[in-house]
Amino acid sequence: EAMPKVPRRSNLKSSKRKRQTLKFCLNCAQPVEDGIMDIVSFEKFLTERIKVQGKTNNLQNLVSVERTKNELTVTADIPFSKRYLKYLAKKYLKKNSLRDYLRVVASGRESFDLRYFNINSDEADEADGDE
Repeated sequence: EAMPKVPRRSNLKSSKRKRQTLKFCLNCAQPVEDGIMDIVSFEKFLTERIKVQGKTNNLQNLVSVERTKNELTVTADIPFSKRYLKYLAKKYLKKNSLRDYLRVVASGRESFDLRYFNINSDEADEADGDE
């Protein structure tokens, strides 16, 4: 009947990994300079859509989205996956019907680029497929 001596909850709160600040960059230079994408609306989209504890519009001070000229930086003090950011970026492109022209490419461990599809390589792939 003796209660277990180890308090189970404290482990979740004091875990070292949780306090780590994560920083992800989304480089939108090409589409923004060409005028096909509005970085202000992209920032607004991310701010509204990022979920914290299962809720949108719940960023509190845990996640922040900052904008420089052609780049968005998402900073999170909670566990936050890069994959989720990519998912949201693709969702934004689809919503603004840019998904046919732009792709989200990882350019480093903590950054994405929005790049154009390389049309030449697509033609080369099709030529290989005919053989």
